[in-house]
Amino acid sequence: MRLSRYFMPILKENPKEAEIVSHRLMLRAGMIRQQSQGIYSWLPLGKRVLDKVNAIIRDEQNRAGAIELSMPTLQSAELWQESGRYDAYGKEMLRIKDRQDRPMLYGPTNEEMVTDIFRSSVKSYKDLPLNLYHIQLKFRDEIRPRFGTMRSREFMMKDAYSFDLTREGAEHSYNKMFAAYLRTFDRLGLRAIPMRADTGPIGGKLSHEFIILADTGESEVFCHKDFVDFDIPGAHTDFDSVEGLQAIFDKWTSLYAATSEMHDEAAFNAVPEGDRLSARGIEVGHIFYFGTKYSEPMGAKVQGPDGKEHFVHMGSYGIGPTRLVPAIIEASHDDNGIIWPASVAPFDIVVINMKAGDQACDDTCELIYAALTKAGRDVLYDDTDDRAGTKFATADLIGVPVQIIAGPRAVANGEVEVKDRKTGARETMTIEAAINRFVA
Repeated sequence: MRLSRYFMPILKENPKEAEIVSHRLMLRAGMIRQQSQGIYSWLPLGKRVLDKVNAIIRDEQNRAGAIELSMPTLQSAELWQESGRYDAYGKEMLRIKDRQDRPMLYGPTNEEMVTDIFRSSVKSYKDLPLNLYHIQLKFRDEIRPRFGTMRSREFMMKDAYSFDLTREGAEHSYNKMFAAYLRTFDRLGLRAIPMRADTGPIGGKLSHEFIILADTGESEVFCHKDFVDFDIPGAHTDFDSVEGLQAIFDKWTSLYAATSEMHDEAAFNAVPEGDRLSARGIEVGHIFYFGTKYSEPMGAKVQGPDGKEHFVHMGSYGIGPTRLVPAIIEASHDDNGIIWPASVAPFDIVVINMKAGDQACDDTCELIYAALTKAGRDVLYDDTDDRAGTKFATADLIGVPVQIIAGPRAVANGEVEVKDRKTGARETMTIEAAINRFVA
């Protein structure tokens, strides 16, 4: 992609409305634009990151055996009336009527709809377990949307819903998502710590929020410091192994970890003082077992091996991609801008032409750009006639992991400079060596 032909409206000044680092940098880098309170357009640079985040989420959901579908954003009020949540949900739900005066709503979540899909098609325990997920825009009319897409009214959500014949089966499905979430966040460059969350009237211990530690986090969290060094489940994790997944769950819940809402001061003080970690945290995922809360009122039953009908046990599993993007920035930035993990960077490499119009610089940059693009790299080529300082500031601001810098003096010697955005390390090498480093 040539920068001269790309749409990336960079802001030189910090926006006054931005309270936190991620909101400020996303606006300055031209990733998003606010359309109204808590509602944003995702501009090309931001959408590239969002798409890569979604691809990783999708890959790990599929690996864990979840099956993707797509449900509509507008839902019939009848389903919510059937579950008993239509009147109970509160003003966060946007209620509307269609032209036939039928009550509708802009879905804040999808438990009712997915239960309806399930009950219309699945009748036997032989079709279980089943986990259905989708990635979709949702709307919750937050009373105080803030922090950009971190807490917005319209947002994207990956929500998965599991269906099992028994509580034991539901726990295994829960453990699948538990391990999948650990892998997902690790691939996004984040260390997420599962912390026990309130299960409400259902009780038990099967509700966890996944929290990343960040200085600008929304709330205070408390945990054992060993979580920072725990091994993440590998790519060859057997998601069919009940014992293996239970072992992963047991390990990652063996030490103290709690948000401020669930904090137990006495239990935390029982942790050796040198092992206590108190920090700010951002919630990036939430998994929840809710048993037959929806299957009973909505009649979602299957015939069991005993010939009798049983209400299915369900769980829900959420990740907010439009929340994850600013969370990654909160965890990875410096004074100059964003530092993207390679897995979600909008581009892999930015080629910076220090003197556009100079034949040698132009030819060198075109050669590098063509070779890396042919090799399948996402390359941004800064072919603009901006000043050198502006080009460097832009490259640092948008956080592309690698910068290849071609200036007249270096090119005359057959060389370019390669900069690592994260470390700031610079290395001069031949043009051929620079190409070969990133083609392999």
